[in-house]
Amino acid sequence: MTRRETAERPEAGGCGHALWFDAPRRCAVKQETIAPEGEVLVRTLFSGISRGTESLVFGGKVPESEYERMRAPHQAGEFPFPVKYGYAAVGLVEEGPERLVGHTVFCLHPHQDRFRIPASAVHVLPETLPPQRAVLAANMETALNIVWDAGIQPGDRVAVFGAGVVGLLVARLATSVIGTDVVISDIEPERVQIAAALGLTFSSPDEIPNDCDVLINASASSEALTSALDHAGFEARIVEASWYGERYAHLPLGGAFHAKRLSIVSSQVAALPPGRRARWDTDRRMAKALELLADDRFDILISGETPFETIVKDYAGIIGSSATLCHRIRY
Repeated sequence: MTRRETAERPEAGGCGHALWFDAPRRCAVKQETIAPEGEVLVRTLFSGISRGTESLVFGGKVPESEYERMRAPHQAGEFPFPVKYGYAAVGLVEEGPERLVGHTVFCLHPHQDRFRIPASAVHVLPETLPPQRAVLAANMETALNIVWDAGIQPGDRVAVFGAGVVGLLVARLATSVIGTDVVISDIEPERVQIAAALGLTFSSPDEIPNDCDVLINASASSEALTSALDHAGFEARIVEASWYGERYAHLPLGGAFHAKRLSIVSSQVAALPPGRRARWDTDRRMAKALELLADDRFDILISGETPFETIVKDYAGIIGSSATLCHRIRY
């Protein structure tokens, strides 16, 4: 389907079907009434399963204190259950403003085959970005925010822990800063080939360089965060980009932590870094994320694809597999 091709226009309103999480590790596709409110009707082509966050939602692991902060745009239901969750939908605008009808767009929306939302919530894909790859947009937006929070400078020695989708995107962006020496580390040996396909240097946990300037943990592992402390140089910056849900991270803050004057900072995509807020907003950030995805090498981050018709049967296996990066749902 070309970017400008329009499908047969459905009747206003009507029904859609969405994936809901009803109880820990139990999901179902339910019929949805498409409300007449909203300026844009989108027919979904693909959506992406973000394994890290969705596994916590699917397992009922969202802490009660984070119920409001963890709400996804256009989420329905309430944590812990039942809840309709997800934030990586790519679809075709079938009804709406003339400037949008017929365009393929990205939206932070749960897994659903048709939905109606405000026009301001959709982002038109660049002509250089295939819709199949655009399911990575939310991950790229997160990675871009992490790189900003990390403050990576030309010539820095950078270590990224965790070769999941976000970690790999962070490392790829970091290598684009001139003169940087970037390594990415993971305990999963199959990630070596994926890192190489992205032009990245892979390091086993015991071979990470010492005296790094910037260290980014995207592994959701306190062991990796401890390793970052061990390999940080004097006054280095350590960025914790993982979200642990209900789990605790245990850190040895004795040793050289204070003597080396190390900094541990958090990164979270819900807020732009202070140094960007005067000139950037989330629309500009998303537009840049979509632009950055125009690289065929990123297709390797799609580790599998499942038709929406079988997602209930397949979902638990997708979430439970360590081989899953971004899993794409085809509608």
